[in-house]
Amino acid sequence: MKILDRYILTTFVSNFVSAFVILMFIFIFQSIWLFIDDLAGKGLDIFIVGKFLLYLTPNLTEKVLPLTVLLSSILTFGNFAENYEFAAMKASGISLQKAMRSLILFIVFLAFVTFYFANTVIPASEQKIYNLRKNIAKVKPSAVIAEGVFSDIEETSMNMKVDRKYGEKDRFLEKVIIHEKQRVNNSDINNTVIKAKTGELISSESSDILQLVLKDGHYYKEVISKKKKGKDKNPYVKADFETYTINTDLSKANNVDLDAESNVSTNKMKNVSRLLKDIDSLKDNNLKIVRAFSKNINARMGAFQKEKKKKTQKIIDGKKVTDTIEKDTVDLNKMLVLPIDSIINKYKDFQRASLVTGAKNTTTNILNSIKGKKNDLERRYKIYNLHILSLHQKYALALGCIILFFVGAPLGAIIRKGGLGLPMVIAIILFLTYYFLGVFAQNYAKEGNIHPILGAWLSTLIMLPLGVFLTHRATNDRGLINIGGIIVDFFKALFQKISKKKNVDAST
Repeated sequence: MKILDRYILTTFVSNFVSAFVILMFIFIFQSIWLFIDDLAGKGLDIFIVGKFLLYLTPNLTEKVLPLTVLLSSILTFGNFAENYEFAAMKASGISLQKAMRSLILFIVFLAFVTFYFANTVIPASEQKIYNLRKNIAKVKPSAVIAEGVFSDIEETSMNMKVDRKYGEKDRFLEKVIIHEKQRVNNSDINNTVIKAKTGELISSESSDILQLVLKDGHYYKEVISKKKKGKDKNPYVKADFETYTINTDLSKANNVDLDAESNVSTNKMKNVSRLLKDIDSLKDNNLKIVRAFSKNINARMGAFQKEKKKKTQKIIDGKKVTDTIEKDTVDLNKMLVLPIDSIINKYKDFQRASLVTGAKNTTTNILNSIKGKKNDLERRYKIYNLHILSLHQKYALALGCIILFFVGAPLGAIIRKGGLGLPMVIAIILFLTYYFLGVFAQNYAKEGNIHPILGAWLSTLIMLPLGVFLTHRATNDRGLINIGGIIVDFFKALFQKISKKKNVDAST
């Protein structure tokens, strides 16, 4: 490696490492505010909090790494141009492409490392974060109860809100409100409300039972009747109590390892090979569900019934062979659509009313089935789109680092400013544009408004022509767009056309 290439690479790596560390700390503190509800006020020790932040760090590289590449490239070439080092390189016959040669190799290597990181480390960290957040509540039953908000309690069907927790291990509760859920028709309904002035959590290491002792409160329960007549009366149970004890079995929650793996696996927890496999299986399952539901609706409507089997006999090699032909549906062109009146008039008066009522009920049931299935299919296709989006985001992140380098390096040579002033402002503006374009495109892709592949690549594709434009202008020693020169050239051309037109009119 030549001395100049080594000097440029060393300067860039130094700026890259320092910018990466600073930006990572900034994003970590910003993420703490996002997860403050999971960490604050739950009595977690510093070891668990540190483990949570450690697992969170790899996910932040998706934001930190592109911004670091952009900022470090602007800083490096901005310092070279400001200190006239870049001018000395050009005077020695070294072009911008030659100066960027060692850095291009480094950025390509960084892109491969980034892809490996996104394919292996980030999915593992997502799994660790999910397990840690889920198991914190099992290790510390009181940790899941946050002050001032309703919290779901693991291993129970309760939502609990307390105004204050105090005492040893936050076992004493003040102003407790509990909503208990009941499973009715495949849905959870909050039909029980319990209010108490104080409460206490009682547990023992030798017991799998967690006791919640409530004092001085009220109990209200809405009774759900199975009969239609009882529903109109809205029956309920109401009682006042001095002491009310709720026992919860925590046998599944005891002796929980914070690193224990769960069976839950989302699209962010999967690598490329797993995503490719699941994308195919999700697509096949969705198509099977659509076909099965379509056949079911057709059968319930009774409009397109299968034709009867037709048997034909053929003589093959002197033997009679019977063929059975069955068509899926009738030929619509041969169907004769009769007016509704002509069909209803064939029945008696008392039969017409029941016939119309039955048709309305059937139509209503079919429409309700379609609406319910529509929501289910939208959820399934959203999961399918998320898998495609996650797959292409891994490739887009690696290529985005390369493209942002070709945006930042020539931009630094053009603006000729080093330090953390103007380069930092420009880098943040460009990164926010890149980031928010990606966020908007991903949200549209999740809802199915645009293709998920386009949602993953849109921000990178928009930055690509910008990088080509800036590299071209920096190579030709031209600055950014000169608005004044463009305006002057426009008016010059306009005056020349006017003068030519006047000369033509005078000659004629």
